[in-house]
Amino acid sequence: MSVQPHAPFSCTYTPQLPELLQKLGCSLAVSTYQAGKIIFLSPKDENSIIQLPRTFNKPMGIALHPTKDKMAVATKDEVIVLANSQELATHYPKSPNKYDALYMPRATYHTAGLDLHDLHFGISNGQEKLYAVNTLFSCIVSLDDENSFTPYWSPPQINQLESIDACHLNGLALVNGIPKYATSFNQGNTPQSWRENITETGTLYDIEKNEVILNNLAMPHSPKIINDELYLLQSATGELVKVNTDNKTCELIYKFKGFVRGMAHYKDYLFVGLSKLRKNSSTFAKLPFANDAQEAGMVVIHLPTKSLVGKITYQASVDELYEIQVLSNKLRPNILNTLTPDYKGGLMTPNTTFWSKLDNV
Repeated sequence: MSVQPHAPFSCTYTPQLPELLQKLGCSLAVSTYQAGKIIFLSPKDENSIIQLPRTFNKPMGIALHPTKDKMAVATKDEVIVLANSQELATHYPKSPNKYDALYMPRATYHTAGLDLHDLHFGISNGQEKLYAVNTLFSCIVSLDDENSFTPYWSPPQINQLESIDACHLNGLALVNGIPKYATSFNQGNTPQSWRENITETGTLYDIEKNEVILNNLAMPHSPKIINDELYLLQSATGELVKVNTDNKTCELIYKFKGFVRGMAHYKDYLFVGLSKLRKNSSTFAKLPFANDAQEAGMVVIHLPTKSLVGKITYQASVDELYEIQVLSNKLRPNILNTLTPDYKGGLMTPNTTFWSKLDNV
């Protein structure tokens, strides 16, 4: 008897997870550049989860604005800013009264192919800024409507702006809206030098002090400030660690089985992404932990007790996750991309919204 293939984006999850999301009153936003999707996962009821995969061109970092109901998505050569309209959601022509949020594209930064990773809304001189990790040029940048990018900070060893992905700068954490911590795979300054000794040379930087905090991490990703403390993931060892920046040490919080990347914190819970390692990758496939990285999905940790309380495992379509964000107070959100004309009918003004006909699109 032949085995029937799994349906696209099919997944399994622990029974308590839908109830937890419903209790928390939130949905999850996940980026998977490998599948080319932003996926919204929401509790359909206390027993089941419903997904909404939406196509984006190699989505990576997802930024949520701290005070406004909008997000930004870093893609292959653009950063798309989207704003939520509950009114447009209610009257969405294809499914009226179905969604409690609808993220609509409102602006696009044409960055070209910078291999942008983490993305954050922040501030500079009292003005709103959108910061990104420009991995190709090994620097933290801000985005505006005049330049492809404006360099903000580079690691101390980077002495020239070049498109060589020298150290694989990837992670960024802000404090009070200002870039504070960054992660990379090493402290190299030559083209793709990070591929050597990839599990031993990961680096955490203090951007404000322009100095190295740690330099022996195992492929660090996803630095986060949680309750005024710094956490990050060591992807190559499957570890969640808390960093003491004063004495430059790490405390192991939780050990996962697999490649971890992407982390969101909400109330007492951490949502941590799991990825399969690419078997055709000359860098990752031969690494010692490759056999442990056989699942893609998400693990939910109760941070106060350091205990696992839920898990999602993808059976099809998704092998690699990059980012996870929590959409608070949203139990059935929707998002539109710019690849299909649907978004063109949704009009927003400061005082009202309209759905117009797309007869001429």
